[in-house]
Amino acid sequence: MGVAVWGPGPADFDKATADVRKLKARPEDEELKELYGLYKQAVAGDVSIGNCIITLKGLSEEDAMSAYISKAKELIEKYGI
Repeated sequence: MGVAVWGPGPADFDKATADVRKLKARPEDEELKELYGLYKQAVAGDVSIGNCIITLKGLSEEDAMSAYISKAKELIEKYGI
């Protein structure tokens, strides 16, 4: 299994988004919704994505990127790449 190492910057965010696409198994729907919500918050700011807007509204781009990277690490540990 590959080991992903990222920090909180835009280049690391891009690496995380690429690595998540390589998961060996499809994450559960709720995991995908959370990941997608964090991605959209990081790249587009406050947008309505089902119930995600409630928990992500007002989250800064940097914080959303950091949270996305953390979630990506969690999914890679769980599903592998």
